Amino acid sequence: MIAKVLDYVKKYRMIEEKDTIIAGVSGGADSVCLLFMLLQIREQIPFHLAVVHVNHGIREDAGEDAAYVKELCEKYGLPFYLTEVKLKKYAKEEGLSEEEAGRKIRYRAFEAALKEELALQGISEAENKGKIAVAHNSNDRAETMLFHLFRGTGLTGLSGIKPVNGKIIRPLLCLTRSEIEAWLAKQKISYRTDSTNARDIYTRNKIRHHILPYAEEEICQGAVFHMNRTADDLLEAEEYIKKQTIFVKQKCVSYEKKEEDLTIKIDIPVLFEQEEYLQGRILLSCLEDITKGRKDITSAHIADIKKLFQGNGSGEIHLPYGIIVYRKYNVGMMITKGKQRKEEYASAGNSYSAYHISPPCSLWVPGLENVEFTVFPYEKTENIPQKTYTKWFDYDKITRSIVFRVREKGDYLTINKEMDRKSLKDYFINEKIPKEERKSFYVLAEGSHILWVPGYRISEYYKVSENTLHVLQVRVVNRDHT
Repeated sequence: MIAKVLDYVKKYRMIEEKDTIIAGVSGGADSVCLLFMLLQIREQIPFHLAVVHVNHGIREDAGEDAAYVKELCEKYGLPFYLTEVKLKKYAKEEGLSEEEAGRKIRYRAFEAALKEELALQGISEAENKGKIAVAHNSNDRAETMLFHLFRGTGLTGLSGIKPVNGKIIRPLLCLTRSEIEAWLAKQKISYRTDSTNARDIYTRNKIRHHILPYAEEEICQGAVFHMNRTADDLLEAEEYIKKQTIFVKQKCVSYEKKEEDLTIKIDIPVLFEQEEYLQGRILLSCLEDITKGRKDITSAHIADIKKLFQGNGSGEIHLPYGIIVYRKYNVGMMITKGKQRKEEYASAGNSYSAYHISPPCSLWVPGLENVEFTVFPYEKTENIPQKTYTKWFDYDKITRSIVFRVREKGDYLTINKEMDRKSLKDYFINEKIPKEERKSFYVLAEGSHILWVPGYRISEYYKVSENTLHVLQVRVVNRDHT
């Protein structure tokens, strides 16, 4: 099996001579296998190896995991870095799920250790000799593919976890979980077992414990292997489409930079001459250019931009990262807040604005002013606020981008526990909201489903219940006392 992993490492050029590798080792089967594989590979490819362990402060026996990993490092003469945090507290303070908070903490610890190890060796970070090795396996990749598929995704999401992503390397992605555990047993290598892995408290655990095993046993033996092969094909397709996007993008996109301001200009008629799929990819690529990333940018954002560019007249859309997208005649514009040229898009005569939400965040909404969005785990003992302008929503039921916008045709609310619907138009009439105010009244929406009519009611569907795991709190700052 060592030969299999070594071949995989060489195929993707994960490790080269004189690299510095930081291995994330929790003490579980996967990460312990990763550590021993790296020790074996180091005999053929000389590199510097150090270990990071993160104690999330969730389990009482977590300290024993740290002690076990430290003992391994002492035995093999490896630098050992320990990070201890209170994950639940951090997640609540930052408005993150525990999964996302844990990931942030771990990678922050990995980066810090890598920086220190490079400095100790007198190696500049610019030399690109530093890597972070994590222990994802084939099952993890299959789980990620399904997780993304269920929530809606594109080619990148469907390909799951990449073997190499920047400085992150995954040498065990070629192995299944059963292969790893069998190898450890054969080598008589012990490892720690995290009790939370056996509980269905996280969505991924539900996929791991129920969906994938059922697929392997009842639908197709070797499902994980076949999914990973498909993931490799999708990665190749993604790389090809990226190249095509770059080529076509040159025909319709230009850039203007003044000091720290970047404006992206899109020739709308030329954009819509391209294949429909490439239109979306070009817009996504432009957003990546202006944000240096794509997290929190969804297909809903792309659809809204296309709708804006295809419409008559002008308008603007507010996206995550302070991005403003607007049109001026036949030219689409993308800019960011800050030292932006506000007069430029203000002079475009904008009449339509949509404010996309990516919690945690704070933004200004017409008629409401400053609105704060936070996400935190739901403690069943907490009382749900009964304030007019502070509302809680079941965040797990929100599967698409949510947005503050004016009403649109087809908007509706769920009005009772039987999930009966009422059109937003009828609701406005019943509540005697003046007709002249309805066009400029901002509501919080997921697609056509209205979560909240500020000052009035929220949708029954999104109410917090005993099954809620995470809460989205929306608070109008200057009115949260009511």
